[in-house]
Amino acid sequence: MDGVGHPVDRQVSAAMAAVSLRFVEVSHDLWKRLIDDIPELNGDDALVSLLSASVEANVATMLDVLEHGMALDTLDAPAAAVEYARRLAQRGIPLHALVRAYRVGHARFLQWCLDEVPQQTDDAAVVRAVIRRLLDQSFGYIDRISEQMISAYQHERDRWLLTQGAVRAVRVRALLDQERVDLDRTEAALGYRLRQHHMGLISWVPEATPGGEGLTRLDRLTTVIADELGCRDKPLFVPCDESVAWSWLSMGSRADVAWERLAEPVAAQDSTARVAVGEPAAGVDGFRQTHQQALRAQDVAVAARPGVQLTSFAEVGPVALLCADLDATRGWVWLVLGALATDDEPSERLRETLRVFLAAKGSYVTAGNRLTLHKNTVQYRIRKAQVALGRPSQDRRGDVELALRVCHCLGSVVLRPVQT
Repeated sequence: MDGVGHPVDRQVSAAMAAVSLRFVEVSHDLWKRLIDDIPELNGDDALVSLLSASVEANVATMLDVLEHGMALDTLDAPAAAVEYARRLAQRGIPLHALVRAYRVGHARFLQWCLDEVPQQTDDAAVVRAVIRRLLDQSFGYIDRISEQMISAYQHERDRWLLTQGAVRAVRVRALLDQERVDLDRTEAALGYRLRQHHMGLISWVPEATPGGEGLTRLDRLTTVIADELGCRDKPLFVPCDESVAWSWLSMGSRADVAWERLAEPVAAQDSTARVAVGEPAAGVDGFRQTHQQALRAQDVAVAARPGVQLTSFAEVGPVALLCADLDATRGWVWLVLGALATDDEPSERLRETLRVFLAAKGSYVTAGNRLTLHKNTVQYRIRKAQVALGRPSQDRRGDVELALRVCHCLGSVVLRPVQT
């Protein structure tokens, strides 16, 4: 092996330098593979973004180790990777998902590296030696870093479970999982009445926040919403992790909410936090139902491009059910709306005009008033919309109305890209 030692160093460095030139593509490929293969990792915006940061940090460090022959025995895990492990622990996402992520990511990263080796040399002896070097060093890296990730996860999980919020979360999860609970004792422990109407909220801060600042902001925002709705009792606020919270508002005997009242105070209190809301429902079953609706509304909010700050299940219920399979939903929207499903401003104007027109039961005057347009402008747009549809809007009206509603809620994610 002495005869190939020097060429091996050169060829490993050359191969890793070539992979480094495709750093963004490699990192995105690994991130996409993890999201596709490990469902537990496909969470909300903040968690998915942090996964991306962790992948990029690990890829960059591995490339440095392999290209420069860095020693592994003093190597520390990237900060983004440690933070991602901590966040998974806070969410209660199982440790095996994190461990598997390193196995899956390692396999995909190796494929990129091994594909590059033959491009650098045709000497079979050097190629074999380079491959052995890549296998030895990359497995050594994964072994060392994954051990640090397991330690960080377990330490954070232990710490999180000792907090007051986590204790409250354990009782709430027992309710949500339909375990048999003593209602009197649970109410006393939570400081919240279960024998009433509840409205569930999911609130989150999309951007990174230092320390516990995110939860503090969400706690204040939840109180503002409760005050705006005239709730007499304090909300039940349960941290999900450092930037996501579940809440229930005490609605007493009320089962209706003026949703339009919430958008302005939410924006005034915190312009970047996002909120998903379920409909009021009664009793323990209602406690679960409104929370599930808020989760489905959050699915819509996360999928929407662009999204809105406040998403209520009352407004997006049917769309939320379609979010379970976005690929199928996108295909159905394209089929129903034809050219009207194009992702450009003219099509957006026509879609919105047709949506409001159909909601106004075909009244040009009513639609014009709602859109602040002259009725002749509405008529002109409706004619153009029907040309884009390829048929009168009354044909398959129910499908057309639902497809327009899906486009209104989700935007670009279900629209046909403009051909350039």
